[in-house]
Amino acid sequence: MMRKVLFASSEVYPLIKTGGLADVAGSLPAALCALKQDVRIILPAYASVMDKIGRVRCMARIDMPQGEVRILMGDLPGVAVKVWLVDYPPFFDRPGNPYMGPGGSPWHDNADRFALFCKVIVEIAMKRTRLKWKPDIIHCNDWQTGLVPALLAFEEQPPPSIFTIHNLAYQGLYPYATFVALGLPEQLWSHEALEFHDQLSFIKGGLVFADKVTTVSPSYAREIQTQEFGYGLEGLLSHRADKLSGILNGIDMESWNPESDAHITASYSVRHINGKRLNKKALQRKFGLPESNILLIGSIGRLVHQKGIDIVLQALHSLMKMPIQMIFLGTGEYEYQQSLLYYAEEYPDKIAVNIGYDEEVAHQIEAGSDLFLMPSRFEPCGLNQLYSLRYGTLPVVREVGGLADTVIDASTEAMEAGTANGFSVKGELSLDLIETLNRALALYQDKLAWKKMQITAMWRDSSWDNSAREYKRLYDEIDA
Repeated sequence: MMRKVLFASSEVYPLIKTGGLADVAGSLPAALCALKQDVRIILPAYASVMDKIGRVRCMARIDMPQGEVRILMGDLPGVAVKVWLVDYPPFFDRPGNPYMGPGGSPWHDNADRFALFCKVIVEIAMKRTRLKWKPDIIHCNDWQTGLVPALLAFEEQPPPSIFTIHNLAYQGLYPYATFVALGLPEQLWSHEALEFHDQLSFIKGGLVFADKVTTVSPSYAREIQTQEFGYGLEGLLSHRADKLSGILNGIDMESWNPESDAHITASYSVRHINGKRLNKKALQRKFGLPESNILLIGSIGRLVHQKGIDIVLQALHSLMKMPIQMIFLGTGEYEYQQSLLYYAEEYPDKIAVNIGYDEEVAHQIEAGSDLFLMPSRFEPCGLNQLYSLRYGTLPVVREVGGLADTVIDASTEAMEAGTANGFSVKGELSLDLIETLNRALALYQDKLAWKKMQITAMWRDSSWDNSAREYKRLYDEIDA
């Protein structure tokens, strides 16, 4: 059965991206369309989005308390998915990051900005605009869209909603004065609604009021019901366990394909993997590292505590005694950035660092590295380990969230069974990381076993096909 699905997200690749949410929002709608669902993405009309989207046309004008809001329509580049843009220049016509100003602090009016975004979505959902298209289901993502299910609860015969948690650590918390200023229904100020320890919690709107709650891996769905990973919301999530499910993210198998990747030096495949060596040499050359067959470890991601970068830094002096090279691409907390740059100066033949993010370089690191380092303390799903598997770059991860669901440690049993595709760090100490990398280094000397693991990794199906079918099943349930 074809359904009209309004897919609400605060970022969508390739229009604007700060993290994995953008990748999901750029890929899942297309996969759902392939399953005969009529999906429209709705996104704020940020300045950078307007620069990238090409031709747009105005579909509707909505009078809101802040003023007139236009709904513009364009096409998501590269796929046949329509994008609706919520155009209100005082809130969204700003350069750079969608959430933070040039100084690195959150925009002072983020609550107002995303509350308006949510209220416009509700207007569309309830067909109070001139848009002829009315959604059968609203699919919300992360705290920026959390008010939508809460506000729909006050409407007569609203469409059902799904709320997907991409990272529970980000909740959209604001003081009570903000709740009042936003003009939200008074009934929502309750611990059974949006109130969370005397603060307004945007994310609780989705967790409490959505018809179904999902998150981006089965393991993370279990973890967020515990005190360790629940950020104070574990009780609520346990209470709604019958409505909560974990659906593993997929990746864009065309954009991340070593056989056709235009960003890399040499194409290769699971059947002809030797081209990977040429990418390794090119990567070493690009970063000024000696060209050799030494074990090359890549790392791409935010330089923050969650990602375990402090564990890596604590281990670096010891790691530098091993026959390895390391390349880091990322941005994050200043002290971590400076520490990495210090080590790059101390060990110029062994460590290279690029502070920032570059999509082309990310592809080159995935293609050229032997190992991919991702020792996250928690990871709702993770996408980089999936990209790594696709490129035959064996991930080194901690057994949490989506990492536990996708990476099978090179234990004796898994090696014998032919299922091993990476390495799991068993603890949260630098010594645990060192021990795991020693295991990987020892296995790297056995070229036959290493190649077998690479092939196992590359055969894994990380496409959106299965996951999109699971989302469609949820749509079937709530729209039955």
